[in-house]
Amino acid sequence: MRIGVLSDTHIHLAEEIPLEVVKAFSEVDLIVHTGDFVGSQVLEGLKRLGEVKAVHGNMDSMKLRDLLPEQELLMVGGRKVGIIHGWGGPAGIEQRVRERFDDVDVIIYGHSHVAKTEQIGGIFFFNPGSGNQSFGLLTIEKDVRGEIVRI
Repeated sequence: MRIGVLSDTHIHLAEEIPLEVVKAFSEVDLIVHTGDFVGSQVLEGLKRLGEVKAVHGNMDSMKLRDLLPEQELLMVGGRKVGIIHGWGGPAGIEQRVRERFDDVDVIIYGHSHVAKTEQIGGIFFFNPGSGNQSFGLLTIEKDVRGEIVRI
């Protein structure tokens, strides 16, 4: 399965989603947004491109906080995938988000605005970075592979 991953877009309108993201996400099986959409129209715009799983971030409106969970757990290609926004400074964020999930294979997160793909303690951590600078393509098959695409 191929997943388009976006975080920390900090925009209000679907029309503000970068064209590179729209093109890439029109060809994925699932779209994941890890929060800090800011405007609910961004979520609606992503839903027009395909199936979306999302969590809210610390900068999201009350409307989005009511619509979206703080964290999500999915089964994708036989793998347990945790989705969360994150909090605090960039140092140690992987440890903090890890503490929120039991027995997962992949954690998709944001908040730090720092794009990262890293295997830590048997868990694949994937942060697509700031949505106006980069997005991610995550492939979950026999192996898990992540690619950061710079805008």
